Amino acid sequence: MPNPKMSDYDETTSFLGNYGSFQILIIVLLGLSGLPCGYMGVIVVFVSDTPEHHCKVWSNSTIDGAHVEPPFHERSSWIGPDSCSRYKVRANWTGPVELGNDTEECVDGWVYSTERYTATIVSEWELVCDNAWKVPFSTSLYFVGGLFGSFISGHFSDRFGRKPVFFFTLVFIPVTALIQATSVSWVMFCIFNCLKGVVTISNYLTSLVLGAEMLSESARVSYTFLGHSLGFGLGYALLPLFAYFIRGWRMLLVASAIPGLLIVPTWWLIPESPRWLLQKGRVEEAELVIRNAAKMNRVPVPEVLFKAGECSELQPQDEAQQTFTYMDLIRTRNMRNITILGVFIWMSVAMVFYGLALNTSNLNGNIYVNCFISAAIDIGMYLATWLLVNRAPRPIFLFSSMMFCGIMLLTIKLVPEDMHLMFQVLGLLGRMGVSAAYSFMFMFFTELIPTVVRNMGLGVNSTGARIGNIISPYVIYLGVYSKILPYLIFGTFSIMAAVFSILLPNTRNSKLPDLISQTQPIRSCHCCCPKETATAQEHTTEGCKKMDKSATC
Repeated sequence: MPNPKMSDYDETTSFLGNYGSFQILIIVLLGLSGLPCGYMGVIVVFVSDTPEHHCKVWSNSTIDGAHVEPPFHERSSWIGPDSCSRYKVRANWTGPVELGNDTEECVDGWVYSTERYTATIVSEWELVCDNAWKVPFSTSLYFVGGLFGSFISGHFSDRFGRKPVFFFTLVFIPVTALIQATSVSWVMFCIFNCLKGVVTISNYLTSLVLGAEMLSESARVSYTFLGHSLGFGLGYALLPLFAYFIRGWRMLLVASAIPGLLIVPTWWLIPESPRWLLQKGRVEEAELVIRNAAKMNRVPVPEVLFKAGECSELQPQDEAQQTFTYMDLIRTRNMRNITILGVFIWMSVAMVFYGLALNTSNLNGNIYVNCFISAAIDIGMYLATWLLVNRAPRPIFLFSSMMFCGIMLLTIKLVPEDMHLMFQVLGLLGRMGVSAAYSFMFMFFTELIPTVVRNMGLGVNSTGARIGNIISPYVIYLGVYSKILPYLIFGTFSIMAAVFSILLPNTRNSKLPDLISQTQPIRSCHCCCPKETATAQEHTTEGCKKMDKSATC
């Protein structure tokens, strides 16, 4: 049986209080680090947007001896039937232009409107018509990078520490953005978009774990929503403001690097996670962090924080000095159930969340206003979730928000396609539900996964989320064939995620688990408790009152 002293870390550090100067500083600084993460994933809404365009007129054609290049909005029907073709010119090169009925491709290139942008990657590298597939592909590569970042950052963070990984990725977010701004080809742009995804997602996950492990249960909830999620939302809200005043994609990427560079000096203010230090046996360093926090909060510190006997018994014998791997996420029944459910739920929530965000450019109305409204909804839902999160069991809250999202999106099927306003209203209502779920799942799964594999567990879940992100641009692209189809797909996945979320155990008012043996069983196993879950059942108010260790689920 595991030593209970490890689970009393919160009690050992309770003298620090919940909201002293140290806790507020951590919430604010780690919250600010979420600003770049908030807009890097959706900056493609402006960087990769497709301006209005049409074929260039014939380079050797003349009307009354003058080169033909009509103003964009005065394009007449004689240029071509659509933006990917033009009418052929009859072989009469001495007189006015005469058109035939046959069409040809835009062999001389395209003319792009500069009403909204001075340039995007689409206009610079002509990613239209036969090359239009390159736009969603370049967007998906960001999330492919996030997939790898989620996977490797968890291992490095659990092995080498939260703080080194957090600041390493924090530095490379603006560096990759600046290099990407100098791209000389679409291929170079894609490579650095992928690298940017690696470091951005890694940074966002590591900051969540770093803050959660330094704070008490009450402050941890506030940090998740008022720091981690709110910083993400404010970063998203900054994007349309930047994009409105900076209409060229290169300078927009340069501007996006500035907030990240300003946060780097916080290295001297943000400490390493004391929980992680204790798990690695670095007790003196952990005590130093706690004593510095007490000094900042102006509270007295017990003369002895961790007794010598406790330090050697922080883990049970079979887990002492053990190096954990990703296999530990599926080795025991409880961890395996949490991991499988988590991957699917995160994939579904992330696909819908980013899908609705990336769909901003396809909505009617002003793209800058639509993007800002979407960000404002996210911020409002983060605040509302913070107020409501402790008023309902965790699984019920996640179920309700995703079910609401799914119903709103599926209702769009009943709306005539010419009712654009209703499309937008129902889409934004769905966005409210998935925004609440997106911020909530970070806190929920932080409470479900034990300290020894927390970053790896969140990394695997985030890998599932990146798979959803990779799919989302292509789901949106299906809107070319049916405007309703993307909403039906997003709505279906929302309801499926809601159904699976109800199986998760409730962690409200529970201590943060430190050992794998403290992982709670999913709801379907509450009436029969295998030997490996006996300890976890003792730490919950639900479950079997009489545990039969020989029972199997």
